[in-house]
Amino acid sequence: MQATDYPTNHHTPAGNQFIDRMLRAAKLEPGVYEEVEADESSFGQAMGVVVLSSIAAGIGTFTTGGFGGLLLGTIAALLGWYVWAFITFFVGTKFLPEAQTSADQGQMLRTIGFSSSPGLLRIFGIIPVVGLIIQLAASIWMLVAMVIAVRQALDYTSTGRAIGVCLIGWLIQFVVIAILFALVGIVPGT
Repeated sequence: MQATDYPTNHHTPAGNQFIDRMLRAAKLEPGVYEEVEADESSFGQAMGVVVLSSIAAGIGTFTTGGFGGLLLGTIAALLGWYVWAFITFFVGTKFLPEAQTSADQGQMLRTIGFSSSPGLLRIFGIIPVVGLIIQLAASIWMLVAMVIAVRQALDYTSTGRAIGVCLIGWLIQFVVIAILFALVGIVPGT
């Protein structure tokens, strides 16, 4: 589908476009993913979402890890996102493409960058007890948003295929991050 295939019932001033896109991405609107896929100038915005979401994840770990947890949580979230994005692009375009799949790395990074929008809620991980529930909910929400972003960016007709590609990418990312942490002697949660 093309960005023009989705109705755009919003009229946003240029200064608010970033926030508007983040909100629409969090609402799981397929049209916003098509929009940023086509808009090469949205790369900076997409990376801004990833950075903000990663900082929110770091802040969310502050109560359990202090400043070290904040720094480690932010770096781990950024690194994890990058590995996940790369693996997902590779699996989705090389191993599990559909006949009409056509995407470059920029298109993929822009769409899945915006799928990190719900990750801003991870900042509430700083709240004892309820914070863990909010972080879990935000992570699931981000996964659902990423499935939609991947489906749109790779022009999949099958949501199931997008789910599979995202899960494969997530599992590989999890293993890579765990290995990297082990190599530098970091055990999360300690």
